[in-house]
Amino acid sequence: MKVKLNDQVVVIAGKEKGKKGKITKILSKQERIVVEKLNIRTKHIKKSQGKAGERVQFEAPMHVSNVMLVCPKCGKVARVGYSKLKTGKKQRICKKCKESI
Repeated sequence: MKVKLNDQVVVIAGKEKGKKGKITKILSKQERIVVEKLNIRTKHIKKSQGKAGERVQFEAPMHVSNVMLVCPKCGKVARVGYSKLKTGKKQRICKKCKESI
């Protein structure tokens, strides 16, 4: 996955299209992410003995293909590329400004 935890992203598809948020959780096997304050769902919890029923709101995961990274350097929505350092490590770069992320 080209996005990582705490990256700033913009939703490019779905009902939350155009909204920005920070990634709070990554589910890599399902290729899904949880974005802060986006894709809010409501779960109804049935009442039980001695406890009232309630409605709990939570941030549901969305597919990683529905978001794009916001470059921290130039502030634009951009695709992510990779470049190799002299040490042999891979580094993420912004495809618009060519700066490292």
